[in-house]
Formats: sequence, C-alpha cells, structure tokens
Amino acid sequence: MIRLNGRILKASASTLLVFGASCANGDAPAADADAEAAAGSGAMESATPAGDPMPVDATVLLNPNDVEGVALAGAGLTQEQVDAVLAARPFADMTELDALLAESTDAVAREDLYEHIWIPIDLNTASEEEILLIPGVGDRMAHEFEEYRPYRAIEQFRREIGKYVDEQEVARLERYVEIR
Repeated sequence: MIRLNGRILKASASTLLVFGASCANGDAPAADADAEAAAGSGAMESATPAGDPMPVDATVLLNPNDVEGVALAGAGLTQEQVDAVLAARPFADMTELDALLAESTDAVAREDLYEHIWIPIDLNTASEEEILLIPGVGDRMAHEFEEYRPYRAIEQFRREIGKYVDEQEVARLERYVEIR
C-alpha cells in the first residue's frame, strides 16, 4: 500500500517500482497527479504490466464498463469472464452484467464478485431485481430502498436506510447506488 495525498492505495510491487522510479527522477508531482487520477477512476492499470492482476481495494467498486481487463481479473473474474465482459460492454445496468456472468458463475460466486465490481444503480429507477443483486440485500431491504423514492440527495438515502441498519452498513450500501 502507498499513501498518496492522504489516500491509501493498494499497489502491486510493479506499481511501486514505477512510482518509486518516477519519484527518484524528480517527477513526483506528475506521478502524484497520474496516480491520483488513476485512484479516482478506481484502478491503476496504466502502471501495472499486462498480465499482473490488479490489487483490489475493498472500499472501491470497479465499474466493469470503465476499467481495463487487468482490473477485472484482479477483482476475481476468470480470463474467460474478462473476455466476455469486454466484448459485451457497455452494460445498460447490473441485470445485463448479471445475466452474462450467470452463464459461467453461480449466484454465490457472483455475489462475491459484486463486492468488487458493480455498475452503480440509480436509487430512483432501479428495479427490485437490480436492488436484490447488491450483496446482502434481501426482500425487506429492497422494499425499504423503493419506499423512500424519489431520492433527492444521498443524505436522504443515508437517513432513511439508517433507520434499519448501522452507519457502517449504510456506507457499504451507498457504494452501490447513485442518484442520477
């Protein structure tokens, strides 16, 4: 792990070598900017040689529409799944991605994958089927997600869902949603 501008990033040995070499050459500000931009996108694949799996930060969900294959492999997809995802994207929503992965992965394994990869769902328009794909969300919680529509701000989601679960769980669930 490296600390960059107050953020902790997980990095492979090869990423650290590239980062360290850049700093040694006096390029630290550019390296900081590049690494921070990559961290904001959820991956640092430009600094990792092809074939090295990406380390996965448990707090970041990678959007399979936006990341490279090496990041998907680092999140736990097999090479066959990575190839299928890359060929099929962009996905309109999580149900499309789930249908593709269901061809090669059982429901339990997909739930594990969705702790690392996810297409954010819109709180105001997501179907119950889509909400139920969020790891750990059952029928009752899906109902609570839908009950408070329309959501005008994420603070409303935090307040309403916080009636049923603790702050840590609200923060975990918030990683899966957005308000468009």
